Amino acid sequence: MYQGIATKCLTGEVRLSYVFLNNPSQRDGKFSVTMLIPKTDTATKADLDAAFEAAAMKGIREKWGGVRPKFDTVIHDGDGVKQDGTPYGPECKGHWVLSAKANADRKPQVVGIDNVNCELAPQDVYSGMYARVTVNFFPYAHPQGGKGVSCGLGNVLKTRDGEALAGGASAASDFAGIGAAVAPAPAVNPITGQPM
Repeated sequence: MYQGIATKCLTGEVRLSYVFLNNPSQRDGKFSVTMLIPKTDTATKADLDAAFEAAAMKGIREKWGGVRPKFDTVIHDGDGVKQDGTPYGPECKGHWVLSAKANADRKPQVVGIDNVNCELAPQDVYSGMYARVTVNFFPYAHPQGGKGVSCGLGNVLKTRDGEALAGGASAASDFAGIGAAVAPAPAVNPITGQPM
């Protein structure tokens, strides 16, 4: 529970992956992020579990006709495997994995711990940074029959930098040593035009 809302949570410090906070994902048109929650942060895990359960109870009352359908949790074990049977990436080991989304018309604010009144520049927001995140769980019932609980993305407070998880190399690492290997042009005598 956060700010008196049973379905809302403020996480402890988490690492962010699959960050689509500056622009929506082209895949589904939503802002989203995956949070890697250390398993040692038992307080955050307990808060998330309680908020998830509060959303399920709300679904029983308001969406599912008084019956709880069978559905999976949205908080996954990073030491396990994904729904398709493949293992999570090495960055997920020792963590709980939770993805949250926001519709394209509800861009999350991303601020820094040193100034919560000013949004961060796009280049300061990336996969691998550490943050605290507000999330709100909600029940759903699709007309096609799908029922469950999803995780809505609130706002993000960047707490510190971390090693980027983008999978790409920086220009500095790609071209290390090349700039230093270029020899300067020899000095030329301005009168004779000959090398000095």
